[in-house]
Amino acid sequence: MPDKRKTLVVFTGAGVSAESGIPTFRGSDGLWENHRIEDVATPGAWQRNPAQVQEFYNLRRKKILESQPNRGHHILAELETSFDVHIITQNIDDLHERAGSTQVLHLHGEITKSRSTLPPHAVYSIEGWYLDPDARCPQGAPLRPHIVWFGEEVPLMEEALRITSGADLFAVVGTSLQVNPAAGLVHVVSRGVPMYVVDPVVPDMADRLSITPIRAVASEGLEILRRLLGE
Repeated sequence: MPDKRKTLVVFTGAGVSAESGIPTFRGSDGLWENHRIEDVATPGAWQRNPAQVQEFYNLRRKKILESQPNRGHHILAELETSFDVHIITQNIDDLHERAGSTQVLHLHGEITKSRSTLPPHAVYSIEGWYLDPDARCPQGAPLRPHIVWFGEEVPLMEEALRITSGADLFAVVGTSLQVNPAAGLVHVVSRGVPMYVVDPVVPDMADRLSITPIRAVASEGLEILRRLLGE
């Protein structure tokens, strides 16, 4: 039985949620669900056409709420019985939490929440999938999706770096490590800490000496990872 005092940090990406039917962020054509990224996922898009941005995220939120956690999500939650599991995710859905994971850090925001456009940015839960384009916070400022858009700072990055630096074990699951600054987390893992990379296409990480590649989709790869960890 693994040592319960060991900290397992898992960095997850779109490949984990893809098996629940959540489309990956960007297709091979460079579009996100048939939209240009510049039209739905930037501060400029919000300034130009907030109603279009709200509609895009409303429909995406509806799909996410209709989806269910898959086996991969549940395995990560079950690992909490043996490890101090911290999940750092690029995903904006709540499938990790619905599967039972209790320590989840969303680097790129949470689609189930809205945020005031008036500093300091108060955050509010959204009931259901629809956020009215005219919705406002108690101070009267418009509410926007609680998402980190391209061109914006990642406010939880420092916390993610702190968690990663304390890992006894580190796993990358379902991400190509192409989105920065999040992809830089792998370079913070202490030398000598075992690192596992679960993805059908394992990114080139030649600078790491203690990496174990698991070339499989998330759910299958996490079953393998669980066995490797001795569970």
